[in-house]
Amino acid sequence: MTELLARWRTAARAAGAADPASVDAAGAELLERWREPHRRYHTVTHLTAVLDVIDRYASTASRPDLVRLAAWCHDAVYDPRAPGDRNERASAALADALLTRSGLPSDGVAEVRRLVLLTAGHVVDPADADGALLCDADLAVLAAPPPEYDRYATAIRQEYAHVPEPDYRAGRARVLAALLSLPTLYRVPALATRWTQPAHANLTRELTHLTR
Repeated sequence: MTELLARWRTAARAAGAADPASVDAAGAELLERWREPHRRYHTVTHLTAVLDVIDRYASTASRPDLVRLAAWCHDAVYDPRAPGDRNERASAALADALLTRSGLPSDGVAEVRRLVLLTAGHVVDPADADGALLCDADLAVLAAPPPEYDRYATAIRQEYAHVPEPDYRAGRARVLAALLSLPTLYRVPALATRWTQPAHANLTRELTHLTR
């Protein structure tokens, strides 16, 4: 975890955070949240995967360090029982508090908050390069090889173990259908070329299983 915290520290300082002690405290709090025992998919492994995609395609973003900070914050609050976009709104509020305390300039705090809120529906303006990179990285698992995708789907079901099977199938089907109906599932050109077809195949396969 030391290496992961170093990535947080580097991004925060590069983005302009001016209080090193508060930066370190914020990173420790976020990491603790990502390691909560009720999580099965929304874990440190997911955070690391999102950060890796952002690092690989950082040149496509205008402010990649803010995108990295948003990745750290985007599922920091994760309660599977929360309705609607409450988790994303709570995560955005947490980002605001932690980054303000860390001395990040107010425009940077506002941008991280905006980016976190985008992950509620993954609807991104075509001109929003930073939003595109964060949302594409967040949805990278959808384009994984089928066995990896199936492990992801199983982990999501485990996070929603409290939901009865018929209700889960209906709710999950709505989520998958919404993803399939997005004008573009991936926006970064290189990722759209590589990932769109396998992601659509995975989503369609799971949706068929849920609704048959």
